[in-house]
Amino acid sequence: MRSRQSPANRQRQPPAVGATPRRVRASNPVWELASPSPLHTDRLGRALGKTLRGGETLALFGPLGAGKTALVRGIAAGLGAPPTVVSSPTFVFIHEYHGRLPLTHVDLYRVRSTRDAESTGLEEYFSGSTVVAIEWADKGLSLLPQDRLEIQLRHRAVESRTIRLSATGKMSTTLLTEAKQQYARTVTQRRKPLKPKRNASS
Repeated sequence: MRSRQSPANRQRQPPAVGATPRRVRASNPVWELASPSPLHTDRLGRALGKTLRGGETLALFGPLGAGKTALVRGIAAGLGAPPTVVSSPTFVFIHEYHGRLPLTHVDLYRVRSTRDAESTGLEEYFSGSTVVAIEWADKGLSLLPQDRLEIQLRHRAVESRTIRLSATGKMSTTLLTEAKQQYARTVTQRRKPLKPKRNASS
């Protein structure tokens, strides 16, 4: 795992949450689901991780404690990277993890301007097979690829969340469609009753 440290002079308190994700056009695919627990958020992340093909950008939005890092942890697990190493950085903007595909985890919480976001070197990762997952993506929207999967997490109760995923292009639409199918399979598998074991003497 590699980490990129933020500049030493960036010790100021971050501002309140800035812009929200851009308004989704009616033609853009949207998937909204309820996550009643962190386990379900993790399951969604794993479904996304198993579906990723490389080169996708995942833009995460939501307040503190909404589950953004938990979702990235599931994505890492779905890619075959150790989920336990995924953390929400304090003074580190970028972490890199390696599984089936390279995963770059970006946290823009302490970014105060577009210039600050540019100084992190974020744009260097938008190429090749690297998957980029960005927390507090609203603080760097102008730098993100046009084709991205936007993921908005909102509080419903103490542990439950509403998660809204919207695709903005061809690659993200494919990811959204296949992730829904993968997630549905995991739910179906968990609901299947266990078959009784046959008696070895029968």
